[in-house]
Amino acid sequence: MTTTAFPPFGDADAGATPAPGAVPHVDPLAPASVRPQTHVLMFCGVHLADPADAVPTVGLIDALSRVGVGEHAARSTVSRMLRRGTLQRRRRGKRIYLSPTPGIRAALAEGGERAWQSPVNRTWDGQWTLLGFSLPESRRADRHLLRSRLQWAGFGMLQNGLWVAPRRVDVEALLHQLDVLDHLKVFRASVAAPTQVAELIDDAWDVPAIARGYQQFLDRWDRPDPLPGAPDDLARQLWLLGEWTLLARHDPGLPVEYLPADWPAVRAEHVALRLRTRYETGAAAIAAGLVERLDPLDDEPA
Repeated sequence: MTTTAFPPFGDADAGATPAPGAVPHVDPLAPASVRPQTHVLMFCGVHLADPADAVPTVGLIDALSRVGVGEHAARSTVSRMLRRGTLQRRRRGKRIYLSPTPGIRAALAEGGERAWQSPVNRTWDGQWTLLGFSLPESRRADRHLLRSRLQWAGFGMLQNGLWVAPRRVDVEALLHQLDVLDHLKVFRASVAAPTQVAELIDDAWDVPAIARGYQQFLDRWDRPDPLPGAPDDLARQLWLLGEWTLLARHDPGLPVEYLPADWPAVRAEHVALRLRTRYETGAAAIAAGLVERLDPLDDEPA
């Protein structure tokens, strides 16, 4: 399988990450820590996928209130996303509507495909994608963004400047928006003695941390009534999609034969797919009361 998706949000928008080796306490009745921007992106990816759909500012604030985001924090999040070019304003008379920009809408579609690819790699062909890069210190911001996109695409850092992924990755498609292609060397290769696959995996990824993430997901969602304090299915949908997307961001899809027999991603995938279907109808009905269809030809300067 070829991976081309890139992250619709950067490291700064991911959920809080514990210190290496830390095992945070998880309240299974409470939602995961998901930033407001991630909730907005999940709402856009599901309910504003059609370019004709948009949401009034008050409608988006309403949606965010359902996942516990206060009005001030919601308005600050919207302002930041507008400045960054993640959201765009669309005016109809005195009313302002919001929708994802075309580039972000495309990124969300690709990111959604990546997030819902099976995390269990049962058909590994023994091949790795290797990527080496060297960027000058003056391009520190580009290095940070490059590493973020590599991680999203399933790469792990084997050593400084050398990254590896357990599948075929279309690097040109992944990084075409960054001015870094001239600074990369990309290979497809297999492991040769004395290197062992299990050793390489341990060097490039924190496998116990990935397993803990899935186990915490199961503690929260693998129950008859997940998040009993959530107000409705739209809230549960946004929390589910946000948490699952963050899990996918940190899971490279390692070959199942090199993972523990009780690898929790197997059960977690089943639970996530079942709940995504369960919440879909109720969430869509609530979102339909917030979202409006606009004719792009009638857009006025905002």
